[in-house]
Amino acid sequence: MRGELDLYGVFVPSLAAWMLLAFAVSLALRGVLARTGFYRLVWHRPLFDLALYVVLLGIVVSIAVPFTS
Repeated sequence: MRGELDLYGVFVPSLAAWMLLAFAVSLALRGVLARTGFYRLVWHRPLFDLALYVVLLGIVVSIAVPFTS
């Protein structure tokens, strides 16, 4: 696994890139959930959004790790 990405001489942790990707997917998924009215069933929306982001980050990392080794 690569620990960091080299962006023009600046080393950025790989996790930061994965976090940005998970956030972008989270934004898209939250838009879909809002349009479908799913949030009417959710008790605490910010807590649900945080949990959704953590799950998506776990999925992105588990998919990305085999490709970076």
